Amino acid sequence: MGINIEIFYLLLVPSLLNIFIENISANIVYLAIPLILLAVVISAVYLDKRSVPVILVALFAGIIFGGDGLRFWEFSNMELANELANLALVFVLFHGGFCTKKNNLKLVALPAIGLASWGVILTAIFTFACLHFILGWDKNLSLLLSVIISSTDAAAIFSILRKQPLGHKLTSTIEIESAANDPMAILLTIVAVQALSTGETLSLYVFASEFLWKFIAAPIFGFVIAKIVAWLINKLAPQETGYYHIILLCTALFAYGFTETLNASGMLAVFTAGITLGNMQFVHKQGVYNFSSAISTISNILLFVLLGVLVEPHNWFKENLFLKGIMLFLFLSFVARPAAVFLGTIGMRIKFKEKLFIAWSGLRGAVPIVLATYPAAYNVKDGMEIFNLVFFAVLLSLMVQGSSLGKVAKLLKLSTPSRPEPPYSLEFFTKNNMESGQKITVFTIDLPDPEGCEGPSIKDLKLPDNALLLMIARRQKTPSDVWYVLSPRGDTVLRGWDQITILSKVEDEEKVREVLQEAFSKFRTPIL
Repeated sequence: MGINIEIFYLLLVPSLLNIFIENISANIVYLAIPLILLAVVISAVYLDKRSVPVILVALFAGIIFGGDGLRFWEFSNMELANELANLALVFVLFHGGFCTKKNNLKLVALPAIGLASWGVILTAIFTFACLHFILGWDKNLSLLLSVIISSTDAAAIFSILRKQPLGHKLTSTIEIESAANDPMAILLTIVAVQALSTGETLSLYVFASEFLWKFIAAPIFGFVIAKIVAWLINKLAPQETGYYHIILLCTALFAYGFTETLNASGMLAVFTAGITLGNMQFVHKQGVYNFSSAISTISNILLFVLLGVLVEPHNWFKENLFLKGIMLFLFLSFVARPAAVFLGTIGMRIKFKEKLFIAWSGLRGAVPIVLATYPAAYNVKDGMEIFNLVFFAVLLSLMVQGSSLGKVAKLLKLSTPSRPEPPYSLEFFTKNNMESGQKITVFTIDLPDPEGCEGPSIKDLKLPDNALLLMIARRQKTPSDVWYVLSPRGDTVLRGWDQITILSKVEDEEKVREVLQEAFSKFRTPIL
């Protein structure tokens, strides 16, 4: 009887597994996607200690569960992938902007915008020269590859760079460049695809005017939309927390859709809207930030899983695509990108070692892969070869550059003491008094360097009336890094790196930050 049961199980289990795999596509949203995302999260938790980026884990998960792997999710629609990728990028860029401080933006505006414009052109020129004149590749193939892969990727950089212990100025330069260089890369790609698919070329005048419109109009639209939204939030002060999340979703989507409808850069508008809202005071801002962070993380992982599912790795081993992809990555990372950075930042007072790091941190990711779908969508010759080459080069970029950024920063002595995130947080929602017009908000402030240095006591702070310290999170340096939650008292002495949670009127938030900045001015480090 035991033998019969064993035989029964041996026959039943494979049959059920085959039925599951055959029918999973009909329930893709309920079965395949949750299983893939769960696998990504579990793997990322264990691999995070080895500095493996979560987006790289997501990319490999998509490949493993895709058409060339377990066939859980077979997907090959380039046009739909383009739309879904753009949707995910909207939320990634919005949150990236929301976290960017205006003081950092002012410091790095020139190098970041420079690298996002002429830096992209220089990268494309040097890449084309390497591929066509040194390797002898076909002229049209070299042209398309050079423009498609010329821009760095915000989704990859935001998810990797912010885990590195770097100075705010250097981090902001790389992040803002990655968010602002999409218009130039998209324009160059469209011009090249249009010229090769229809034989029509775009005049220099039209090209320049379109770029200026995309680059100048987009930030204006994003800024105005964010200002209106902040005013609307403070005017309405909804009682239901979910309404704030809906407003955030509407802001990001509308900023992108409205700007794209007017043929400007929707991605740049979304990033600008995020920066504007992130540097304004409005009701329930901390809750909006938490929701934005969650949506950004989900979008980032889904984006790279989708791109992993889309690719077919078996094509990498056809017609030497494997070797071509390696050569593309090497020339891009070690020749074109460094040359563009060093030439594009002449006279900008950036240190040599910082230029080296900026060159190495030019990660490629979702945007180049999305742009690589254009040739195939427009039936350009070698369209699928271009997609596979770009994908493979991006994969190498994430594996080699993305996993080594921390080590390179230490080697160049650019690392700064990393400020760990406290394991405690407090989200506090107030039922605002609509009749009196009193708007209350809760926010956190990270006290400045150096860690552990004593500052003023709470009773010595000249805070605005009704401003209340709710919680202090403090780390004690031990082998296990113990965190404590302190109840604020009048004689409690604040220390560097404390994270304090404060309740105050919306209009008093900036005043509270100024008071704490002045109290810690002897440390000469701004509170962020």
